[in-house]
Amino acid sequence: MSTAPDRAARLAGSAALALALALALVACTDDAPDPAEVGETAEGTAARLADALEARSLDEVPFTEVTGAEASADLGDVVEGMGDRSPQVELGEVTEDGESATATLTWTWPLTEETGDGAEGPEPDPADTGEWTYDSRVTLRRVGDRWQAEWGHQVVEPSLNAASVLDASTVPATRGDIVGAGGVKLVTDRPVVRVGIDRAAVPQAEAGRSARALARLVDIDVAPYAKAVRGAGAKAFVEAITFRQADVPPAVLRGYEAIPGATLVRTERPLAPTREFAAPILGTVGEVTAEMVADESDRYQPGDVAGLSGLQARYDEQLQGEAGVVVDAVGSDGVERELFRSGGGAGQTLQLTLDERLQAEAEAVLSDVGPASALVAIRPSDGAILAAANGPGNDGQNLATFGQYAPGSTFKTVSSLALLRRGLTPDAAVPCTPTVDVDGRDFENYDDYPAGGTGQIPFRAALASSCNTAFIAERTRLRDGDLAAAAASLGLGIDHDLGFPAYFGQVEPPTTETGRAADMIGQGTILASPMVMATVAASVQAGTTVVPRLVQQVDVEVPAEATPLAPREAEQLRSLLRGVVTDGSGRFLADLPGPPVLAKTGTAEYAAGDGVRTHAWMIAAQGDLAVAVFVQDGASGSSTAGPLLEAFLRAAR
Repeated sequence: MSTAPDRAARLAGSAALALALALALVACTDDAPDPAEVGETAEGTAARLADALEARSLDEVPFTEVTGAEASADLGDVVEGMGDRSPQVELGEVTEDGESATATLTWTWPLTEETGDGAEGPEPDPADTGEWTYDSRVTLRRVGDRWQAEWGHQVVEPSLNAASVLDASTVPATRGDIVGAGGVKLVTDRPVVRVGIDRAAVPQAEAGRSARALARLVDIDVAPYAKAVRGAGAKAFVEAITFRQADVPPAVLRGYEAIPGATLVRTERPLAPTREFAAPILGTVGEVTAEMVADESDRYQPGDVAGLSGLQARYDEQLQGEAGVVVDAVGSDGVERELFRSGGGAGQTLQLTLDERLQAEAEAVLSDVGPASALVAIRPSDGAILAAANGPGNDGQNLATFGQYAPGSTFKTVSSLALLRRGLTPDAAVPCTPTVDVDGRDFENYDDYPAGGTGQIPFRAALASSCNTAFIAERTRLRDGDLAAAAASLGLGIDHDLGFPAYFGQVEPPTTETGRAADMIGQGTILASPMVMATVAASVQAGTTVVPRLVQQVDVEVPAEATPLAPREAEQLRSLLRGVVTDGSGRFLADLPGPPVLAKTGTAEYAAGDGVRTHAWMIAAQGDLAVAVFVQDGASGSSTAGPLLEAFLRAAR
């Protein structure tokens, strides 16, 4: 909002421009009054006044008590707060009554860009078109043989008095909230403190020194910030950093006042409950970048606030809302009285399925994990993603829904379905040997595989103990495409748009026999995300193909290519995965309170610069909750991912 000193300072500089514009407009106006009529008739003087008001220069208009130059200067003060907006002023009815007359002036101020496509229809509401239209009146007096106008602020706007002026200010767009399960606001306006340099409070010669001192105080790069402050305008506020209100370091609160020009601005910004809360998925909001302005100049202007990443960026148009303009009458005491408001519509809410409590629990579980990690929880009954947590070792990447890793033995859930469909029963005997040779390559079981678990064992025991060699030996039962079809039935391998970054994994046709063997145990060309492995567990639990969903407004459906999961198949899979908990590598989950737990552990080798490392996985389902845990570097699924999964299931109750 403009202030009285600001208006006075700019008045002198704009006078010459205003006069030039006035002369140009008068010269090109078809219905301008004949110069001979100005002063000779009330209508002629009123017409000249209308044109002069539009041009913001009253020098050539005859007035009763002030000169045209004095009225022009006063007009500049009255409308200076309207900025560069140029009104249209049309002369209406002029009524004479002896030695006086009254003329009606219709003012139209453009406040925002026009909307609509020009199609015929009902007359729009002026507040919706961005135009402020009203009438004012001016009194004219015959002085001798000439008509002169009476000047006063009410000529500009009828409710103004001699001490009040107009002021237009922007009403920031109200950004829509992001809400989660139960309507809980996940991202909403929360108090923040912006720390920066107010260039109006520090001389140019000292600006760089202040910037460097503040940069060191708040621990940001010194040189770029100092350069930004030195290059800023004389009245600019150059932000150094923004803190959540509760997170402002005490040292900053104590030290900023000693730095000339340093200041704190308390405001609000759209934020999640914590800095870490679903951050890679939700994304951030901030001032638009130069690249955004260049790419979408019709939408963004420098200084605009918009979504910069994640869902905030993808759904920015929906969330952003519309900025507006408010016009106030401002008195000499600074008191404002609203005259007109245009725009300022709020953005639309974005509804997600995330459960605030479960998301926070998932992030707490991963908080001490050093390597990259993720935890995803899905509700099998409807596919809702209740938690999608990324660990601190992810460097801000969204591995929870978009990571691409070999799933190891958790994929044996898929292999089991493919084998069941080819006639293998849970109690059929399969060969679990210490090693198996496939085209000259030896495959073996994991290091801690129980020695007593080898030999001809029931298929359910092979899955419970995660016998690699048994699954590889049984690969010959399968035909081309069987593994991919089983994966699709459990929600893996068919990509589709869910309205957020989601990776559904891949089950590519193997090109070698060793590749076919590796695929059976979730290696080779098999890739999956934590989200899709949680989907696999959810599909087993639900007995039908589950499609995960996060954004409520995005419709999801089972891909047509996915063969439906038969009731008998689902029953057998649940029995097999329950065996992992009662008799296999997931025994530590057996004492969890609540419904029976189904689970599968997994370890996948991958090449690293210093040799071979292993991913650690575990998936599980209990009641209406399915979970996948991934740790990029771990000893095994049961020893590394398992305790994290157990902690989450206990916290989720």
